[in-house]
Amino acid sequence: MPDDDVEKPKLPLVFFRTAAGAEPVREWLRELPAADRRAVGLDLLRVQYLWPIGKPLCDHIGGGIWEVRIDLEGNRIARVLFCIIGGEIVALNGFIKKTQKTPPREIDLAKKRMKEYGT
Repeated sequence: MPDDDVEKPKLPLVFFRTAAGAEPVREWLRELPAADRRAVGLDLLRVQYLWPIGKPLCDHIGGGIWEVRIDLEGNRIARVLFCIIGGEIVALNGFIKKTQKTPPREIDLAKKRMKEYGT
């Protein structure tokens, strides 16, 4: 019997899937060290339970794309770009950030995946 006292996330998290069945963000996560995976996972959970949420954890970067801003060990930064479609958080792109500004190619990739997901 399900426990009715357990709080459910406001929004479920799904991973973008290519036509061939690959899940690029999930695959990226699997390649990360365990401590980094844990940090990314916890921040994604925070977004699921606390949505809508703003800075410093989340920021809208335009065109329906949001980013989760994740601090990793060793002064490194990760980003997961996502959108909200049909009441779900759709993880579109994940990467380790190496510059001050989010690279346009990462945003463009997220926008492309968002269009593919929405069709």
